[in-house]
Amino acid sequence: MYEKPIPTIDADSIEYWSGAKAGKLMLQYSKVSNEYFLYSRSLGKTINDENIEWKEVSGNGEIYSFTYVHTPAGEAFKDDVPYIVAIITLKEGARIISNITVDKNEKIKIGDKVKVYFEKISEELTVPKFKLLK
Repeated sequence: MYEKPIPTIDADSIEYWSGAKAGKLMLQYSKVSNEYFLYSRSLGKTINDENIEWKEVSGNGEIYSFTYVHTPAGEAFKDDVPYIVAIITLKEGARIISNITVDKNEKIKIGDKVKVYFEKISEELTVPKFKLLK
């Protein structure tokens, strides 16, 4: 059984999480500014729903910033430390926060290229994470 906190899947995020479950990284796209963003509508530059659509993106990007987490974010994460939390600039321009998984001796740096993969947590939840492109 999965013991970690799970995200709240609401009207603003259902497309993102449904896409992840299907192995697709989905972002919102503004037809007005021609920009991708994640998420939500209420935080984007374009407020009018008819000017926003969900689109699948490549999942390719590069590390903009990162940190190694050595103090777990709660008891449920104690066996995971150290882990990496990063801001990824996607090829399409949007930035998202995610985990980067690496082999034990693998080092990362800002600017490294990464690719999304999908970790199935349960039948209901799949989480997008990133790994280094080699």
